[in-house]
Amino acid sequence: MAALNLEEQEQVDALKAWWKENGKLLLLALAVVLGSFSAVKGWQHYKDSQAAKAAALFGELNTQLASEDPRRIGDAARAVVEQYGSSAYAPRAQLLAAQASIHANDVAAAKTQLQWVIDHAGEAALKDVARLKLAALLLDEKDYAGAQALLDAPHAESFNGLYADLKGDVMIAQGKKEEARAAYQQAYEKTDAKNAYRNLVQMKLDALGGAK
Repeated sequence: MAALNLEEQEQVDALKAWWKENGKLLLLALAVVLGSFSAVKGWQHYKDSQAAKAAALFGELNTQLASEDPRRIGDAARAVVEQYGSSAYAPRAQLLAAQASIHANDVAAAKTQLQWVIDHAGEAALKDVARLKLAALLLDEKDYAGAQALLDAPHAESFNGLYADLKGDVMIAQGKKEEARAAYQQAYEKTDAKNAYRNLVQMKLDALGGAK
């Protein structure tokens, strides 16, 4: 090999010095990048695996629904929540379990299940459904303030009719007829004309002398 001239030797020496000072850091950074890429792929695989397992447990819950046994349904829903509480299946499982509890007149269990959905569901629509159902239970218990608080919470526009109608029921239960009429009128206006539910709201308005 031809001998390096002075300028080339200085460049080689400078490169060696730079590598000695920065080489380990560069290799570490490269390892972190490659490790991060591997971690992302690994995490995606983990999420896919967890989703499949959560779906399988939810399938078991659907099987238990046929039994109409609130205890078995509740246990199946609890398994989904305990093992995959952050999945989209968990709040749906709790809503199904709450409905079974309501049918069995187990109000305490239903309230706990619905509150879990309100506190943990990632989808606003599921929270809206849970608030509506829980408010109805509180109305039955004459907890008018609690029911009203739930109905006053922000919710999707598509729920306006249902929320307003239940507000009317809360007002009627307290003897507040004018407030009830206003709520029913709002429910009537916010419910699609083709929706049969609108006829029920119409009947409530008729009973108050406020039919439109």
